[in-house]
Amino acid sequence: MSGSAGVVVIGGGVIGASVAYHLAVRGVREVVVLDRAAGPGAGSTGRATGGFRVQFASAIEVRLSLLAREKLRRFADETGGDCGYVPAGYLWVAETAAELTALRDALAVQRANGVDDARELGADEIARVNPALRREPLAGGTYCASDGFIRPLQILDGYRQAAQRLGVRFAWDAPVTGIARGRDGRVVAVRTLREELASGIVVNAAGPWAAQVAALAGIDLPVVPLRRQVAATIPSGVLPATMPMTIYAGDGFHVRVRDGRVLLLLPSPGAADPFAVDVEPAWIDEVAATARARVPVLAGVAIDPAACWAGLYENSPDGHAILGAAPGVPNLYFANGSSGHGVMHAPALGQLLAEIIVDGAARSLDMDALRPDRFTLGAAEHRAELL
Repeated sequence: MSGSAGVVVIGGGVIGASVAYHLAVRGVREVVVLDRAAGPGAGSTGRATGGFRVQFASAIEVRLSLLAREKLRRFADETGGDCGYVPAGYLWVAETAAELTALRDALAVQRANGVDDARELGADEIARVNPALRREPLAGGTYCASDGFIRPLQILDGYRQAAQRLGVRFAWDAPVTGIARGRDGRVVAVRTLREELASGIVVNAAGPWAAQVAALAGIDLPVVPLRRQVAATIPSGVLPATMPMTIYAGDGFHVRVRDGRVLLLLPSPGAADPFAVDVEPAWIDEVAATARARVPVLAGVAIDPAACWAGLYENSPDGHAILGAAPGVPNLYFANGSSGHGVMHAPALGQLLAEIIVDGAARSLDMDALRPDRFTLGAAEHRAELL
């Protein structure tokens, strides 16, 4: 079956839905979203834990978060949905002087870019913000009260449903099998197993599968999938639901409460299969031991293996999103490579890409740090460790 579309968005996760919504609200018509999954939320968006923060060590990430936070606060008015934003705070903990220096450096970047409520904490203040943590060794930390939690699937549903009300069509179980380019190099059509759509504009929002999609157009996109595992305890009330997200700067150990369970994260090596989303029993043992050592009240709270899961980040070489037109293909746009920050930055990225497509340039933020040609030009910013 053949047809046409003004814009084809490849990827129906939270970023693709945000792009589609922001294009439609700007008056772009005949927007079609194609997704390989059987239905909404079956990809990486549904596996995200739902943290939101402005505490980054990079200026562009801070600015994206501030724009996204503004939009999250207006989410119900804009989309009619509920993004679930709860400003429970983010607490970064340093166990060594070197880790504390890194947090201070990041704090300076945050303040220089408009964050006015992040601050440094001493060990005593950390104990007041999160009394469940073992006091030794704590060198200090940083805390931002407006950081907190969001609901990834609710953000996806808000954008998807608002986009549909504006005429956007979502096609599920529609993996893209081909992208045709004309003699001038521009994309002219997108093929799935069931249809071929002639299109004037194509957006790659395929998440961990972005490089595969770009390859269909003959483009090398430096985005790779990276598995991130999440351990969940049995239902427990030993930690309050209002506890801030707590992250240890040295190794990236996370602890938070969601839906009556304690969630534990600890970075681990990727799997042999880059798209694998299994959870390794040995990793569960490791993260549980780390949790018991740092959060003593968890010593008697068992991990529920059936509730543990894994998802995929879409990592770029410098940890920043790739946003804008593909080099040499002016009607193919990338919204990829958010490197674990895609859900929290989706409101901002969708608006910015819509500005680039409709207005010819982003108006809300300077997007130079995210331009797709930065890797070939050697201008990519070095990724800050963990932050």
